Amino acid sequence: MSFMKGDMLTRTRKLVKGLAKAEPVWLKAMERVPPPTFPSPGGKVQKISLPEDVYVQKFFKKHPNSKYHDAIKISSFNPPPARVFGWRVLELKEQGVSEEDAMAVADMEYRAEKKAKKTAYARLKQIARLQRKRPPPNPYPSAIKEIQAEERKHVRAGFFDPEILQIVEKMKAKKGANMQERMRGG
Repeated sequence: MSFMKGDMLTRTRKLVKGLAKAEPVWLKAMERVPPPTFPSPGGKVQKISLPEDVYVQKFFKKHPNSKYHDAIKISSFNPPPARVFGWRVLELKEQGVSEEDAMAVADMEYRAEKKAKKTAYARLKQIARLQRKRPPPNPYPSAIKEIQAEERKHVRAGFFDPEILQIVEKMKAKKGANMQERMRGG
């Protein structure tokens, strides 16, 4: 039905009129009260931009290691640092601070928070060592290490998955047979 133009109601009417389809039960009710039509954007989807997006981009230029944090998760419990930076700059600008000063203050706050998190984790590790316990996992891991930890599961699964091990054995057998064939022929 993709070649037919119109909404679902028009398409169904055409199919029923052409005897290609039996009349559905809902058709008469839908003709009495047709669904609302919404204006289309003209085939182009507009890009959604937020007021802090300019500052998020500037944050990523200044701190390229933070690009691995997903800047889209706006409403999560722990918003990404780039969004927090952008929100803080906008907040300071609303209070009458110049853009350069607002960015400098927000950057200073970001660096101070990052440093405080690192020292807190270092202290946690130190306490764990004194108690002769295993240190807790890093509550503030780098985004790259998080991605690598997730990938590591899949890589390790390749070493122990019986299906993959069977495929590897078949490939080794084929390679061995090809080598023997070359030795005989050469």
